[in-house]
Amino acid sequence: MKVLVTGASGLLGRAVARLLVRQGHEVTTFQRRPSGVDGATDVRGSVTDEDALRAAVQGAEGVIHLAAKVSFTGRAAEFYEVNVEGTRRLLRVARDAGVRDFVFVSSPSAANSGAAIAGLGAEPAAPQRAHGDYSRTKAEAELLALAEDDPGFRVAAVRPHIVWGPGDTQLVERVLQRAKRRRLPLLDTGAALIDTTYVDNAASAIVAALHRMEHIHGKALVVTNGEPRPIGELLAGICAAGGVPAPSWAVPGGVARAAGTVVEKLWTWAGRKEEPPMTRFLAEQLSTAHWFDQRETRKLLDWTPEVSLDEGLARLAEHYRS
Repeated sequence: MKVLVTGASGLLGRAVARLLVRQGHEVTTFQRRPSGVDGATDVRGSVTDEDALRAAVQGAEGVIHLAAKVSFTGRAAEFYEVNVEGTRRLLRVARDAGVRDFVFVSSPSAANSGAAIAGLGAEPAAPQRAHGDYSRTKAEAELLALAEDDPGFRVAAVRPHIVWGPGDTQLVERVLQRAKRRRLPLLDTGAALIDTTYVDNAASAIVAALHRMEHIHGKALVVTNGEPRPIGELLAGICAAGGVPAPSWAVPGGVARAAGTVVEKLWTWAGRKEEPPMTRFLAEQLSTAHWFDQRETRKLLDWTPEVSLDEGLARLAEHYRS
C-alpha cells in the first residue's frame, strides 16, 4: 500500500512510518522538518498549506494523520488552525485524491472532562466538556473526521493514551528534568491508577488500524498497554531509568489544579513559549485515575501490545545508559 503519514518527525509518527517501511509499504512522510525515516519519501510542509497537502497525498491509498499542535499552553487560534482546520484540509484533499482509508490519531482527552476514568471504553468525543485548547480541538477534529466516514472513504480514530519511550520529549524528558531539579511533586499520595502506552505498541496499534479498516471504520478506539499502575510508581520507574531521584514530596491535587488554572492563563497572556511548571490539565492527569478497558480495542484490531511496561522501562534505562 502507498501510505501518507503526517507528523512523522515526532516520536510516535516516526515509529509509525518506520514500521510501515519495515512491512514493505511505500511511505511518504509529511511534516515541517525532516522525519529521519530511512526508506520513506520525506516531504516538508505544514497542514496549514492545502497545496502542499494536495501534492503530498497524490497516489496514496491510505493516510495516517498524526500532525498536531501539542502543548499545555498557547493561543487558542493556533490550536484550531492546526488541529481542526488542518484535519479538515487533509480530509478534503485525501478524498479528492481517491484515498481509501484514513486513520485519524486522536487522544483520550477528547472525551475526558477531567473526572477519573476507571475501565471505560472510548466514550464519544465531547469538545464542550474537554479541558484545554489541545483536548478541545482534538475532539472537534475527531468528530469532523468520523463524520466523513463512508464505504468509499473509510475513517477511524485511534486514541493512544500517554505515549512514551526512548527519545520522548513530551513526558519522559519533562519528568526527568523536573525530578532532577526537585520540582516534580506527587499529587495527593501518587496512588491514582493510570495506564500508558509504550511507543512501539502505539505504533503497531495504529498500523493495525490501517489494516483493519473493514472492521473499525466509523469508530474511535482507545489504545493503551493495559497495565494500570499507580502514578507514583510509574514516575519512580521513569526516574530510575533516567538515573535521577524519584519525587519525594507531595502537593494536594486540588491545590495543584487551582494553581495550574492560574499559571496557564498567565503563561498564555504573557505569550511565553516554554511549557509552564503546572497546568490544570497536567494536574488532573497526575491526580486522577485514567485507565481503559482494552477488550474491544484488541478484538477489533486483532492486536495485543508486544512490549510490557517493565520491558519498556528496561529499554528506557538502556537508552540512557548508552
